Amino acid sequence: MARPKAPSFDHLRRDAKTLRRLYDARDPGALTRLRMYPPRADPGHLKHADFLHVIAREQGFESWPKLKLAVETVGMDRAAKQQRLKIALYQGQGWVVEHLLSETPDLADGLFGLACALYDIDAVEAALARDPSLAVQAFGPRRPILHLAFSRWIKQRPELAPQMIAVAEALLAAGADVNDGYPVSPGSDHLLSALYGAIGHADNMVLGRWLLEHGADPNDGEALYHATELGHHEGLKLLLAHGADPHGTNALLRAMDFDDVAAVRLLLTHGAKADDYNDAEVGGEQPWVVPALHQAARRGSGPEMVKLLLENDADPGRVWKGATAYGFARVFGHAMLAREIEARGGAVPLSREETLLARAADGEESPGAFIDPERLPPAYRDIIRDIVHLPDRLGQVQRLVALGVEYDRPDGTGVTPVQAAGWCGLPGMMAYLMGQRPDLAHVNDYGGTLLGTILHGSENNPDRAEGDYRTCLELALEAGVALPRRAIEMAGREDLAAFLADWAEAHPGQVV
Repeated sequence: MARPKAPSFDHLRRDAKTLRRLYDARDPGALTRLRMYPPRADPGHLKHADFLHVIAREQGFESWPKLKLAVETVGMDRAAKQQRLKIALYQGQGWVVEHLLSETPDLADGLFGLACALYDIDAVEAALARDPSLAVQAFGPRRPILHLAFSRWIKQRPELAPQMIAVAEALLAAGADVNDGYPVSPGSDHLLSALYGAIGHADNMVLGRWLLEHGADPNDGEALYHATELGHHEGLKLLLAHGADPHGTNALLRAMDFDDVAAVRLLLTHGAKADDYNDAEVGGEQPWVVPALHQAARRGSGPEMVKLLLENDADPGRVWKGATAYGFARVFGHAMLAREIEARGGAVPLSREETLLARAADGEESPGAFIDPERLPPAYRDIIRDIVHLPDRLGQVQRLVALGVEYDRPDGTGVTPVQAAGWCGLPGMMAYLMGQRPDLAHVNDYGGTLLGTILHGSENNPDRAEGDYRTCLELALEAGVALPRRAIEMAGREDLAAFLADWAEAHPGQVV
């Protein structure tokens, strides 16, 4: 597939003027673009510079001044390729990296952050010999050790592991900090550490072990949680062996998302507790905090997981957001868990709303009965979003919709049920939800549209191998969602990039 030619600088300036005109006219596409890349100014007082900022973000740059500097330094086409290379290394899009470097072998020359991310030890040592302070300078939002840690190049070129460690050693010798991190969002105090980058983001156990052996803090607030997503336990074991404390974290709940009994047992052995949170936390500002048995119910945990939790003091009597553990088990269709709670004397009467929801979970219709969503306890408001990814739940979703349950309600991160189905690569569920006419222009809190969420899932969903992302993309495009040129270029899977390019050629009016 030919890579789209980078637009000229003057063309981007004209794009910013056009975007402002369309935004002022309340054009839906323009509104969506500003929701994806929100300007810093008040929406009612946007200036030309704010629209230039959006254009720069769409091109992969942090700001218009940084785009302008890059273009003035190396030219538009080369600057665009360099940004694409940075993103491909971060996202693990190995075929894109290979293509860019075969097309332009010197593309990373003179860029210290990229040299680190590519494990180019010769370039790194030569640059540090000229200027050791490069090891602690920021290149974009990250310093060099973070470019190294967040690079997924190791997946494409595992034979470069010795060079990668040599780069780490050179950076450390020049003053880099193994506990370096960068803000999760501008102005945030929460940092994403180098250790999280290596273990949780890049699944790079070689570098993760090196960082821990050189003093990286295993309790960085991210690495342990994301180590549960890797499909293996090497990262978990590595972190726990170096003193990671799971008590009070959400790592156990995340391991339960995958019904990973071995991971949960490991975490419990090292200090996690099945019910680890007080009522203030459960009802407060942390939507991810869920008591263990409620989590087991909504994730469809197997018998071994339920037995393990109950053996480790999970409380059958806990109430979360207005829902008992027993009611939650019944509503989410977890009959085995409900029976276990009954056996421990924890069964409680169901409300009218819970009874109707439980009937839907049990496969029973309730003709003529309807639920006022406003009367549902908060724990049940997102039930469709909570179950769309589970096996064989389409019938339950259909019965819930028939009862009047909200089928397009965004969760705490702004992700709607249809977006969740797309992220999981579930065309059957996605097609049904699209038939209910949800808001296909919705942008979630990550800046993701429906199309972008499908593409993100195709690269980042731990269960992506089982998903049918091509059909999901086709469903979205057939429904008329816009196809940004940027999406074609940024697609990390070669088959999906080719599919989008073919669609763009056949439907040029849909490309924005």
